[in-house]
Amino acid sequence: MKLNTQSIVNESQLWQEKGFVLPGYDTDKIKQKTSDSPVWVHFGAGNIFRGYIACLADELIKSGDMESGIVAVDSFDNETIEKIYDPFDDLVLLVGLPAKGEMYLRVIGSIGGAECAKGEGFARLKKYAESDSLQMISFTITEKGYAVEDMNGQLFPFVEEDIKAGPGGELNSAMSIIAALLYARFKAGEKPLALVSMDNCSRNGDKLKQGVMTVVKAWQQKGHVGADFVAYTESGRVTFPWSMIDKITPRPDAGVCAELTAMGIEGMEPVKTTRGTFIAPFVNAEMPQYLVIEDSFPNGRPPLEKAGVYMTDRETVDRAEKMKVMTCLNPLHTALAVFGCLLGHTKIADEMNDPDLKKLVYDLGYKEGLPVVIDPGMIRPEDFLKEVLEQRLPNSYLPDTPQRIATDTSQKLAIRFGETIKAYAAKGSTESLVLIPMVIAAWLRYLTAIDDKGQPMELSADPMLEELKKTVSPEWYGSKCDRAAVTEILKNATLFGTDLVKAGLADKILEDLDSMLAGEGAVRKTLREKLN
Repeated sequence: MKLNTQSIVNESQLWQEKGFVLPGYDTDKIKQKTSDSPVWVHFGAGNIFRGYIACLADELIKSGDMESGIVAVDSFDNETIEKIYDPFDDLVLLVGLPAKGEMYLRVIGSIGGAECAKGEGFARLKKYAESDSLQMISFTITEKGYAVEDMNGQLFPFVEEDIKAGPGGELNSAMSIIAALLYARFKAGEKPLALVSMDNCSRNGDKLKQGVMTVVKAWQQKGHVGADFVAYTESGRVTFPWSMIDKITPRPDAGVCAELTAMGIEGMEPVKTTRGTFIAPFVNAEMPQYLVIEDSFPNGRPPLEKAGVYMTDRETVDRAEKMKVMTCLNPLHTALAVFGCLLGHTKIADEMNDPDLKKLVYDLGYKEGLPVVIDPGMIRPEDFLKEVLEQRLPNSYLPDTPQRIATDTSQKLAIRFGETIKAYAAKGSTESLVLIPMVIAAWLRYLTAIDDKGQPMELSADPMLEELKKTVSPEWYGSKCDRAAVTEILKNATLFGTDLVKAGLADKILEDLDSMLAGEGAVRKTLREKLN
């Protein structure tokens, strides 16, 4: 059996006998309709898109509520498309991994084409951008994908190149590419469009807008575009809705691959791209999933609510996002990631069998998170946190790792802890925080690249890693940190979401960091002391 259009049509009974849910519609017709009258383009062709967002479209196509699919876009190169999309006719094999019970198996057929936003691919995307039918461009490009400046507020060199090149040049950043597509749509008649970030960022629509508008206004200053284009992007004809998304889609697991291969499905082996991304024809994912979107679509939209998406107002999205990203899930993930790497764990579920780490996330969620959460009204924070702690994080079938979660931590701290710290500061009670300062200290300890046994430890990828390494030194291990240098880092409101010195947390963080640097076992010892 091969994952392709011919097989799922001619061997549909065999696929169904093995437990797979099939598209049940003509995927070739969907592709043609998508090409002729595109409605939805999505940047970020990775696992969360294939395992969740494409599945939403699959549901709507099945029910007759959508007639076309989603165009998947990789901003940088063709490698993912050439290895994971093209050989499998853009089909996705979804493997749902419940905490208990059998795997959920589904073939998703809603991807109406895959493009790289370079060369000929970019030319085709411009045609889509000019189309009357296009209603939305959505994004799962991770937090760093929206960044146009470094932690010191300076434009990245590749963004500066894009600004010099203008909308007709060879562009490097996703934000510049989107600005160029907007310019094409503007010239085609100032047509309305929604740009929808679906990434785990606080107020992600604003982050997307800031990145795009930085490029747009710089182009105007360079004379590449006129003031009328700037006015178009700010007029309300282009919207930047906020959203909250929640579904864990880890790297493809070798065990899942083995099970699929044993079923007789060929070519399921994961590959590692030159950018270090692990991809496979299948996506293994947890079953719980949430997507809340601000209902601001000036050219209409698919009926996403029929696929289980919460369509609501901005205030409700903000509350749901704060509940998840700042309190009930993402901060717990980051805590497990940092401590898990230091303590030698290689699976998130196993960390929940570590009594210290289990107590850490329970206390972090219930004692320091929930007190400042505002109920979004659609998902009770207490219920959400309980599901996270009792079902999702301990799910032994979900092959997620602290090393994966530790990726790009510098881009996450402001979101996952900064807003909570600011909420406590507004009440004048930051002195009551114990665990959040310790997690930040643990991250600084992690950056020494020495684990709690005193052994070298590989650090996960992070765009700020080289900059941070100029300050954080492995030589601190067995001694103490450079307090003046660390204090300067803690003042960086871009990094942490607020000035931690002004927030009154610097002394706690420095004390915890020095404690964790003391030598072998010091991380574990500090953790236990703070928990008790």
